[in-house]
Amino acid sequence: MKAKQKHQAILQSSFAKPFSRKNFLRMGLLSGTVLVTGLDACKKSDGNMNSGGNTIDVGMGDTGILNFAYALEQLEAAFYTKVATSFYGSIPDAEKQLLTDIRDHEIAHRDFFKAALGADAISTLQFDFSSINFSDRASVLGTAKALEDTGVSAYNGAGAYITNPDYLTLAGKIVSVEARHASAIRDLLQPKSADFAGDDVVNPVTGLDFSRTPNAGSPSIVETANGFLITKISANQLP
Repeated sequence: MKAKQKHQAILQSSFAKPFSRKNFLRMGLLSGTVLVTGLDACKKSDGNMNSGGNTIDVGMGDTGILNFAYALEQLEAAFYTKVATSFYGSIPDAEKQLLTDIRDHEIAHRDFFKAALGADAISTLQFDFSSINFSDRASVLGTAKALEDTGVSAYNGAGAYITNPDYLTLAGKIVSVEARHASAIRDLLQPKSADFAGDDVVNPVTGLDFSRTPNAGSPSIVETANGFLITKISANQLP
């Protein structure tokens, strides 16, 4: 109990620090014991995460939710890494810096979930970005918009089903960063317009972001992600 309380104190102190890739990774590594302790309680009910063939099921409960988030973060990190490897032509320096910063955030998110899940993490996914023209600004930013909007709605949808308050706090901190990404990308596409928080992502009546569970809608979040994956994922055990 003392060890768990110690790690919770470290985790809580990390929340007060300014966001940086270094601090985020440090938070993930230091809080690993607390997170894995909670995940161990879910292991017996999670079932087999490997569905066979070329599809991986993320599991159920908090472990499944974290694995689903891990899959989405793997996808975003891989996408922005490829973007930054060879930027599209005539890209302004400010735009290049923005996309580089987003890449670093997504890598930090990905690495955090991998460390937190430990042995319960799904395997590293394989990606298919053949539908994207990385030399074309509109193709890159259009894909970035779709990924960021999908990520925000996915985190929002997962919040109601997370049982561990530590995970819920972390999800809130991550989704706020993802929403900043979404807003920045939208502003690049439609500068100084209302699209930064358009009616398609923010309910104009309530002023709240929309939320989606993994399999809801057409295309669902799972279907959208699988459009960029060689290794497909399923979330059949999640709400």
